[in-house]
Amino acid sequence: MAYEGVLTKMQTEFQDPIQYYLVFENSFLHMNQLLGKPLAIHHTGYQCLHCGKAKKIFRQGFCYDCFMQSPSAGDWIMKPELSTAHLDIEDRDLAYEKRIQLQPHIVYLALSSEVKVGVTRKSQVPTRWIDQGAVQALPIVEVPNRYLAGITEVALKQYFADKTNWKKMLKNEVPAADLLLMLTTLAEKLPEEVRPYFDLNANKIWELHYPVLQYPSKVASLNLDKSPFYEGKLVGVKGQYLIFEDQTVFNVRTYEGYAVKIEV
Repeated sequence: MAYEGVLTKMQTEFQDPIQYYLVFENSFLHMNQLLGKPLAIHHTGYQCLHCGKAKKIFRQGFCYDCFMQSPSAGDWIMKPELSTAHLDIEDRDLAYEKRIQLQPHIVYLALSSEVKVGVTRKSQVPTRWIDQGAVQALPIVEVPNRYLAGITEVALKQYFADKTNWKKMLKNEVPAADLLLMLTTLAEKLPEEVRPYFDLNANKIWELHYPVLQYPSKVASLNLDKSPFYEGKLVGVKGQYLIFEDQTVFNVRTYEGYAVKIEV
C-alpha cells in the first residue's frame, strides 16, 4: 500500500512506549504498527512548508527565501537568548514573536546521549524530549518568556552539553546519571533574575521509552538527495529517526518539506 505526501516531523503520543505517527494531508501511518515490516521511501519532489511552492528545501522545511524571511525561522528560535519581544522589539514580525516568546518556557535537563540542558515552550512538554530521543527529563525552572529561558540555558552550558550526540542516542549508548542530584547544585549557577523561579522541590523526572526492536551498532544516515529510493525493514523509532535493520537511519525532521511516496 502506498502513501504520498510532504514530510513533516512525526507526531507523537506520550505512552509506554511512545506512539509515532507520520501524518500527510489525506492519510497517516502509525509507525509502531510497522515495526518488523519492510518499508520503501521514494523522494518525489519538494514543497516549502511556508509558501507551499515546489522549491528546493533550504533548511527547516523552508525554501531559501522563506527561511530568510519567515518569523518562524528567526535566529531566536535556535538561540532563545536573542529573543526581544519582551522589550517590544521586532525581529521579523512582532505579533508572531510576542505570541511565541511571551508564554511560559521550561528549562530542563535531559538524558539522551549525555546530560544536556535545553529550552522548550511549556506547551511542548514532553514532545520536545521525545523529539530528542531523551530517556529521562527533569524540568529545572519555568519562566514567563523565552528570553529568560535563553539566558538560563546559556549560563548552564558551562556545565552541561546543549546538543545531543545523535549517533550515541540512536545506539542507545546512554550513561547513568542522577538528574535529581544535579538539581541540588544548580541554584547558584542560574542568572540572578531567574533564581526566583527555581524550585528545588520540582523533582518530577519524566521517563520515556521508545518502540525499538533492535538498536544499531553503527549508523548510516539516509540522504534523500543522494539516494531518492530506499527500502529496508523498520526495527525502531526514536527521537525523530526511523531505524532500519541494515543500520540505516532516517531523520524525518531533516527532510521536512520533501515530497515522498512510502510503500508498506
